[in-house]
Amino acid sequence: MLFHLFEAVQDLPVSIAIRESLWFYPIIETTHVLALCLFLGLVAMMDLRLVSATMRTAPVTEVQQRLFPWQMVGLALMTVSGLLLLLSEPLRFYDNPFFRAKVILLVLAIANAGVFHTGVYTRVAQWDTQPVPPVAARVAGGLSILLWVGVVTAGRMIAYNWFK
Repeated sequence: MLFHLFEAVQDLPVSIAIRESLWFYPIIETTHVLALCLFLGLVAMMDLRLVSATMRTAPVTEVQQRLFPWQMVGLALMTVSGLLLLLSEPLRFYDNPFFRAKVILLVLAIANAGVFHTGVYTRVAQWDTQPVPPVAARVAGGLSILLWVGVVTAGRMIAYNWFK
């Protein structure tokens, strides 16, 4: 069923236009990489504060309030450009094990952020100014770093599919 969806998308005019254009794909890919740098750079800063590797004297809420709006800009640009890249050649992505790994890791990274924000972060007032956050916050931050490194690595490996 999913294959048929990817197959139908492959023949959409927008997919063909991206695939056949001299400029669309490189512009979209460049936007994706730059948005990824913005988003992940700021997520890494927050995660490093959570694991107590940096900014130990800054309140967690202050770090979050300053970074979050820009993280969302990066996330929005990264999501739109990523979906456009997927639209360019959906059948190539469908069979690619690195693409599948990226999607799984992406879902896990999002779930980790969701669990953090609906769990331990709801009690941030209790540990906001502590140099070392509670274990649950440190685990969430460390897991976030690992998952996003996995997402980026798998995404980069999509271009080098050795399993054809």
